Amino acid sequence: MINSGDTAWVLISFALVILMTPALGFFYGGMVRKKNILSTLMLSVALLVLISVQWVLFGYSLAFGPDKGGLIGSLGWFGLNNIPAIEAGYAPTIPHMAFILFQLAFAVITPALISGAFVERISFAGFLLFTLVWSTFVYAPVAHWIWGIGGWLRTMGALDFAGGAVVHITAGVSALALALVVGKRKGYGKVPMEPSNIPLTVLGAFLLWFGWFGFNGGSALSAGPLAASTIMATNTAGAAAGLTWMIISWVHKRPSVLGLATGAIVGLAAVTPASGYVSPLSAMVIGSVAAILSYYMIIFRMKIKFDESLDVFACHGVGGIWGVLATGLFAQKAINPAGANGLFFGNPGQLGIQALTALVVVVFSFVVSYIMAKIIDAMFKLRVGENEEDVGLDISQHGESAY
Repeated sequence: MINSGDTAWVLISFALVILMTPALGFFYGGMVRKKNILSTLMLSVALLVLISVQWVLFGYSLAFGPDKGGLIGSLGWFGLNNIPAIEAGYAPTIPHMAFILFQLAFAVITPALISGAFVERISFAGFLLFTLVWSTFVYAPVAHWIWGIGGWLRTMGALDFAGGAVVHITAGVSALALALVVGKRKGYGKVPMEPSNIPLTVLGAFLLWFGWFGFNGGSALSAGPLAASTIMATNTAGAAAGLTWMIISWVHKRPSVLGLATGAIVGLAAVTPASGYVSPLSAMVIGSVAAILSYYMIIFRMKIKFDESLDVFACHGVGGIWGVLATGLFAQKAINPAGANGLFFGNPGQLGIQALTALVVVVFSFVVSYIMAKIIDAMFKLRVGENEEDVGLDISQHGESAY
């Protein structure tokens, strides 16, 4: 039976998660040089129009449609035709269309996360083509495996409350693959590439934090105690990670504004798979550990001089992997009876399921993304020419200037 309160909460959460896509554009845009701010924003906001259409046509049907062997949904819901008014297997108290809208917001922001890996040198046309293919052949299958009725990892008992594997691991690992294919920015390590607008990044970070209450809290798919518990875990993990990152940067040099904002995002990403299953204290541990892991992964990435521009892998890939594993440690049926207990609450088998889930998604996302990127690069060129890169992508790709 449809519950009006649950429906209102999920529709509000949809709006909150949609806000996260332009917020991500601000977060990334402030960290690039001023000649590339608009192009970086465009990589995020263009996906709102592209993936919204793809999702209605066939993306939702592939991800959540009638199961085909546990691996993918059928095209039986192409164009959102023939969908039931309520799909009890997903959300028994809200209209099916509300669930589809909510999941659309996830499908939009996930490939947008990847864009931080290759800003300042990516062809806009190549990016759109890659994203359309990626959303179809990486995002949709993984979403079906873990969230779709009949998906093989869901059937096995994998826990991913709001997208640690489906969103953050797929995006973070795919970003690593794309950075390898596209290569370093011209002059990387030789010319200054300092952030041009840190206030813009901070604005984006805290709009993302705001939207994350819908991202995780909305995944309860009801307006009740579970949503409240999830939002508390989400806020606590983000705060703990931001505080931890600030302290680490202070120990090394000075408390960094950019570092605090980055740390908060890392904590929010890490708690995403666990948020509906863990206590506030567990969320605090998850966020703090995520900040430490990601901070030193960035240090390592800089040391080996690998140009994954905005550290999507270090933040979302590492954070997502840790979050999926941490769910296998800290999950409690006392928090969410529909979940499972983790290792620390008497069920070591759940950690094994979570580890398998993380491993499968890492390998699949990296291999498929790398192959797709190599093929597209060979056929259409993913990277802009040197002159276009020198001028800046705002002018060369879009004919506009931010300032």
